[in-house]
Amino acid sequence: MKKALTILSLAGLMAISQSQVSTPAASAPTEMEITVGLTKIELEYSRPNKNDREIFGNLVPYGKIWRTGANKNTTISFSDDVIIDGQTLKAGKYAIYTKPEKESWEIYFYTDTENWGNPEKWEESKIAAKTTAKANKIPLEVETFSISIDDLTHDSAKLNFLWDNIYVETKIEVPTDKKVMASIAETMKGNPTPQDYLAAANYYYTTGKDIQQAKKWIDEGMKDNKEPRFWQLRQQSLIYAKAGDIKGAISLAQKSLDAAKQAGNEDYIKMNQDSIKEWSK
Repeated sequence: MKKALTILSLAGLMAISQSQVSTPAASAPTEMEITVGLTKIELEYSRPNKNDREIFGNLVPYGKIWRTGANKNTTISFSDDVIIDGQTLKAGKYAIYTKPEKESWEIYFYTDTENWGNPEKWEESKIAAKTTAKANKIPLEVETFSISIDDLTHDSAKLNFLWDNIYVETKIEVPTDKKVMASIAETMKGNPTPQDYLAAANYYYTTGKDIQQAKKWIDEGMKDNKEPRFWQLRQQSLIYAKAGDIKGAISLAQKSLDAAKQAGNEDYIKMNQDSIKEWSK
């Protein structure tokens, strides 16, 4: 009888291990990919819920390393070297660990990404970068732990942590300008196309670089364009205005306005009308 019960118990365990029933994870696994400037950033983590628990100072103790999520390591990867708090973080994949305190968090980028939660042995030599960020209290309660990448510019973004009534952020700087300037220099040494000239001119305009060079490049890009589009003429007018050629800017804005009216684009009609009015003063 005892042997039969043992066999039945083993059979039951095997049935459980081979269950085909699908159930949701307690902490939802999340993946996201975003490009900041020209740098790809990938994030993977699991998102626990508050479930009426006291989070910071209780479920997540103050002064202790936290996995920053649930289950397997929270990880982030970068396609290029980035800068965090003045420190160069090499391209690659890192585990994100944090040490929450009441007023601030320490944030660690750790080279060992293959742990389930915290490493059995914490090794300082595996900290590739670390920073301290303010713990901001917010006037609402966030149920599900969230990490996001927001406040995007062409050369930076904010890595944000949000749970319960606490919000923490740290800045990530990416090497967009270095990569774009290298690309422009290499392209201009060869046989640049009209689109290359337009792209280079627009980048110089939007990043506040040599505006006279931008004016030369956009003229070169537009010179053989027999049917310029209203948005191209608009960009050319803005560069002319910034370069101090107001008369030329008004003329181009008028051409852009006429083309926008023909295309029925109300946004560009208004933008050109406003610019012509401003520049004519």
